[in-house]
Amino acid sequence: MDEILIAVQTEPFDQNAVYRWLSEQHSVGATTIFVGKVREMNLGDKVSSLYLEHYPAMTEKALHEIIQTAKQRWNLQRVAIIHRVGLLHTGDEIVLVGVSTAHRADVYAANEFIMDYLKTKAPFWKKEQTEQGERWIEGRESDLVAAEKW
Repeated sequence: MDEILIAVQTEPFDQNAVYRWLSEQHSVGATTIFVGKVREMNLGDKVSSLYLEHYPAMTEKALHEIIQTAKQRWNLQRVAIIHRVGLLHTGDEIVLVGVSTAHRADVYAANEFIMDYLKTKAPFWKKEQTEQGERWIEGRESDLVAAEKW
């Protein structure tokens, strides 16, 4: 049975289905799920929508590499990354990172690591629609700092 679930999709995801998949093995003692949403404010401006683009082959390769790095650092049983692309609106769920393993310390650390690396190493391009017009979003210094701690 595959221990990795990666999906890049336009449609919403089902958190409960992902949780069931992550935690269905009897050896799982801990499961974490992080879900990120489109915020209504960014860089001091009101955001109405976000458009995400990606290059599929490059994105899938980067997501696999992030998961493999996490699996080398922690004793993980299953890992899920679901990232949406296309047009999303304020309040829409954009990303899910889920991890399961025997112990809680590993799932917390691995989930945070994967999310930090997603923000800095996964090739997604984001364009926001604000009251001032459209703008492409650059990576944040705080995301780079977070990823460097690993």
